[in-house]
Amino acid sequence: MKRILLIATGGTIASTEDGNGLSPALTGEELAQSVPEISGLCKLDVVQPMNIDSTNMRPSDWMRIRDVVVKGYADHDGFVILHGTDTMSYTAAALSYLIQDSPKPIVLTGSQKPMGNPFTDAKLNLYQSLLYALDENSHDVSIVFGGVAIAGTRARKQRTMSFNAFISVNYPPIAYIRNDRIVRNGLHGTHQGENPVRFYDSIDPRVFVLKLTPGVNPGILDALADSYDAVILETFGIGGIPEFGESGESFQEAIFRWVDSGRTVVMTTQVPEEGLDLGVYEVGRAYADHPGILRGDDMTTETLVAKTMWALGQSRDAAEIQRLFYSQVNHDRIPMV
Repeated sequence: MKRILLIATGGTIASTEDGNGLSPALTGEELAQSVPEISGLCKLDVVQPMNIDSTNMRPSDWMRIRDVVVKGYADHDGFVILHGTDTMSYTAAALSYLIQDSPKPIVLTGSQKPMGNPFTDAKLNLYQSLLYALDENSHDVSIVFGGVAIAGTRARKQRTMSFNAFISVNYPPIAYIRNDRIVRNGLHGTHQGENPVRFYDSIDPRVFVLKLTPGVNPGILDALADSYDAVILETFGIGGIPEFGESGESFQEAIFRWVDSGRTVVMTTQVPEEGLDLGVYEVGRAYADHPGILRGDDMTTETLVAKTMWALGQSRDAAEIQRLFYSQVNHDRIPMV
């Protein structure tokens, strides 16, 4: 019988009402006991590194979860992480970079309603996540939620209340879970074992997301310079960047000044689907080949944050950062041509 490590971190699934709003209170053991259907599926070990609302999840907490997985890796066949939905996509992406090429599945799940709610989705999500973690064809980091398995680098929370809270952005879902059956899309077979699992133990949390809005002033980059090493710049459309801000400052000068000082800019789009291509319009082409500017292609902002933190955590050399950033990890990017 397989052995699974259940890692409880809090979130809605563990929350109860105390008169001041929902907050995490139930332990991992209590959550497991609330789903008697999982008894007999596997040998289940439970750990509780934290019990927090995922709004309070920080990069240092990603590292704590990573450490729990690494510590239990040799003794378990898979991992299920109970996590709040609000930042689950960030954590799944971060773990995808911190634990790469894992032949053992690392599954994140949670719920839109607490385990104790009479109409909860928590029981089915936990049950199906364990089924997915026990399946021979499951590997790497993924989110299982609402009957869908999504690569850990492709998930985004799309809905705040519905049970199908997550979507897979610019990439097909890995599988659908129908009752006790796992239906795969044919793109994802067994782990080939081409590379052994790799663990990374450092990230740089000094990464900021800046969403362009009409009239925003380029000088904001200078204001961020003392606090951040990289900026994820959410451009307009397929890669549009204004020539000037409302103050008359040049965006190009401000962005080039940022990267020429040794910092990193990652260009992406604030449009949810289909990705970025800086070569289409004149307002983006000037940035396409400037050293220190990286293209997010069709990756989500959540994944770009995690990947940039990981890449900067491994090296300060611009060429090595670029190599790491453009490497493909857990289906995270399809390069734009």
